[in-house]
Amino acid sequence: MTRIVVFLLALLAAFPVLVAETRAAETLSEGQVLRGAFVQERFLKGFQAPLKSEGRFALAPGRGLIWRTETPFAVTTVMSPAGLVQEVKGNETMRLPAARLPFMSKLYTMLGGALTGDWKALEDMFAVERGGGADAWTLHLTPRRADDPTMPIRAIDVRGGRFVDEVEIVKPDGDRDRLTFRDQILKAEPPTADEAALLDSAGRP
Repeated sequence: MTRIVVFLLALLAAFPVLVAETRAAETLSEGQVLRGAFVQERFLKGFQAPLKSEGRFALAPGRGLIWRTETPFAVTTVMSPAGLVQEVKGNETMRLPAARLPFMSKLYTMLGGALTGDWKALEDMFAVERGGGADAWTLHLTPRRADDPTMPIRAIDVRGGRFVDEVEIVKPDGDRDRLTFRDQILKAEPPTADEAALLDSAGRP
């Protein structure tokens, strides 16, 4: 479950619209797909070096997000409004409906609003501090309700330019995750056949 929570929080990093209000980043809309690569470093108490994983993602507004970890292990995680599914070597290993993950529902609502320029859901959940300019901006997000058991984070720091470049997620116990994004490309096109099949699979009960 911890890895799933990390994945859900990583969604914040996958969207290039967190600063759409300042026109410092692009806004996604249905009919577009954002693709790119990521590096995730997990800094855990008791480990001298971070645990590192790398892979690629594809985001289709209104459809969901495909998160493919390629190293050190190949794992594909897909999130849609209906829930989350995880596959290893083409075999489904986990399926969680949105009702099983209250935080996922909140996060999906928040990011869905951000995609269309509606900041209300984001600012209802987080206090947002903005810094920098259009070419190099920062965000510091802290939960408005630190005692909310469905909000397993203490703070999120985001930096970027046209797209989000890096996100650091700090959890209540002090562990943190750093996600770095590169090679991001936004295209006005439908998901590929493979991507569409994965997104459809996450919508099945």
